[in-house]
Amino acid sequence: QTTIGFTGAELANLMNEAALLAAKRDKALIGMNDIEDAFLKVLTGPQKKSMKRNPKELRKTAYHEAGHAIVAHVLPTMDPVQQISIIPSGNALGYTLNPPKEDRYSVYKNELKEKISMLLGGRAAEELIFGDISGGASNDIQRATDLAKKMVTLYGMSDALGMMAPAAVQHQYLEGNAYLDCSQETSAQVDQAVQKILKNCYADACRMLTENRALLDEISEFLLVKETITGDELMAFVNADKKSEAPAETEETAEE
Repeated sequence: QTTIGFTGAELANLMNEAALLAAKRDKALIGMNDIEDAFLKVLTGPQKKSMKRNPKELRKTAYHEAGHAIVAHVLPTMDPVQQISIIPSGNALGYTLNPPKEDRYSVYKNELKEKISMLLGGRAAEELIFGDISGGASNDIQRATDLAKKMVTLYGMSDALGMMAPAAVQHQYLEGNAYLDCSQETSAQVDQAVQKILKNCYADACRMLTENRALLDEISEFLLVKETITGDELMAFVNADKKSEAPAETEETAEE
């Protein structure tokens, strides 16, 4: 279930990393924990547990990742969050994992918009809590911009341009890059349409985090203590938050 969407080569790479980990641990057989650790290494890069960071930066990272997780949880098309961590991995200071539950062969407008909102959830949390933003969201912004561009230039999902594809793809079956093949006027419209999608999705992320501010604080504080939390632990906070918001029974209802 964890490796849904992996190609044969990616699975081979995963098992090779798991074998190396098992060997380092003096094991004769590869265990499930080796595969899980290898999965994280392949997906996020090697963890840097010895990397020292100041408390202020750690707190910002905790809110950033909690922002991703809460937006992913609230949005109906997003897959469940599997893990959240503020341990540096690869080039990232933390990560939020929500791998797909099943193979997907099509993309849909609402799903793409919600994916963009999730990607921008970290930046939204930083601005909401600290009134400032960091460069830590650069990769999120690049990925969100790429999705918005595809919606406008390839998928015909822009209100302004409609079912027009102003981009072409070189070597489509070799994962080639798309390039604009249109007039300067249309190119300007593309930029405006991409900016509009990003702006609206960011506004949605800010709204969701504002509505779930208490949950954002709780998860962030828990991350600072534990550094890595599971999807089940996240849901425990969500369910506790729902119970606290539920109206109390009246005496009349209790008697009935």
